[in-house]
Amino acid sequence: MGGFFGAVCKGDAIADVFFGTDYHSHLGTRRAGVAALDREIGLQREIHNIENSPFRTKFEDIFDEMKGFAAIGCISDTDPQPLIIRSKLGTYAICMVGVINNKEELIEKYLSGDGGHFNAMTSGRINSTELAAAILSQENNFVDGIRKIGDVIDGSASILILKEDGSIIAARDKYGRTPVQIGKNENGYCASFESFAYTKLDYLFEKELGPGEIVEFTADSLTVLAEPLSEMHMCAFLWSYYGYPTSNYEGSNVETMRYKNGMIMAESDMEKMDVSQIDYISGVPDSGTPHAIGYANKCGVQFARPFIKYTPTWPRSFMSAKQSDRNRVAKMKQIPVHDLIKDKSLLFVDDSIVRGTQLKETVDFLYENGAKEVHMRSACPPIMYGCKYLNFTRATSDMELIARRIIVELEGEEGFKYIEEYSDGSTQRGRNLRDAICKKFNFASLEFQSLEGIIKAIGVEPCKLCTYCWNGKE
Repeated sequence: MGGFFGAVCKGDAIADVFFGTDYHSHLGTRRAGVAALDREIGLQREIHNIENSPFRTKFEDIFDEMKGFAAIGCISDTDPQPLIIRSKLGTYAICMVGVINNKEELIEKYLSGDGGHFNAMTSGRINSTELAAAILSQENNFVDGIRKIGDVIDGSASILILKEDGSIIAARDKYGRTPVQIGKNENGYCASFESFAYTKLDYLFEKELGPGEIVEFTADSLTVLAEPLSEMHMCAFLWSYYGYPTSNYEGSNVETMRYKNGMIMAESDMEKMDVSQIDYISGVPDSGTPHAIGYANKCGVQFARPFIKYTPTWPRSFMSAKQSDRNRVAKMKQIPVHDLIKDKSLLFVDDSIVRGTQLKETVDFLYENGAKEVHMRSACPPIMYGCKYLNFTRATSDMELIARRIIVELEGEEGFKYIEEYSDGSTQRGRNLRDAICKKFNFASLEFQSLEGIIKAIGVEPCKLCTYCWNGKE
């Protein structure tokens, strides 16, 4: 995944972009960068690896090393960015949130032209942002170039461009899969993925870009360069998992959505089971917690935290490329509260169940500490397809997904014809899937939020949401 923040100010923009970019650190753990424009120095850029240290520690010297009235910053889970590009459109800095699935096809097409070349990374890989810039720079202006990117790539691309004249162009993905918002204060304008990032910096909401919309701003003005397109497929998983709790997308707040989502799950469970037999409702921290609070508030069972994550010194558990290392870090972070675990029936709500590897470690940990029962609820439907539009929760193969693996165990690849039935807990195949996962992970019971339930909690028209990871439909 990834996130970005850019600002053009009447004074220095470095502080706003430093803190604004840092507020996107939950969206990526690999690379981060900042590009700035100063009238005397020109364009500057700094990129660091943030796999073992957060953004702030790697960029704390930026106030001494960079200056400028305009700047863009990016947190990335993929390639280093922003990049500084010199082309017939001028010199500019660019960063992108998204993914290009047909990279090789586009690279070969570009290289087949006269004199085309790329700066190759390790193993000959090409930076996706550089590829996007190459596509853009073939056109006669930035708007046509950005539109061309949206038309030719298989994937998604929301883009920030810092031009050498000091203005910033912000463009939302053609189908609006990720958000872009514009803020304004007396000092200038900014563009941000997360809404709270600019409100904390005393910018007021100016507008949320529509799908494919392109704007350009200076410290004094905001101009729409291309009107929004009519079709939107915004990632619904944004609300369930990777969006920050304090952010708003399309008028729907993440934290309140998660409370509603938990309440809807509780309503469904109360029709099927006696929830009073549960001692505590808990969330798998951190993103499962608000779903669990909503669940507990609805069913009247006490919310508690039977284990606490120790985060001051342990890095984020999914940072390492090795699954075994991620599992070990996740386990080391879990500190039990024995009085809330021993001989207790616990119902946990997790934001999702993807591969299930770390979840099994968590459940084993709870039983090792004396839990009587561990019931599990997923705040979203079974994930049946690896995302092909964003770089977050992407699977190398769909067969990494626990739901897919269980289907194969139950009836081979023939079962993929019945994915809709397996997703639905009211069907026999749906029950078989849940029972098989319960047996594998030692859950006392398991249920998933329904597709209808999560869409209801989001509160955005279904036709405007991408639910591909759950049902294969955009």
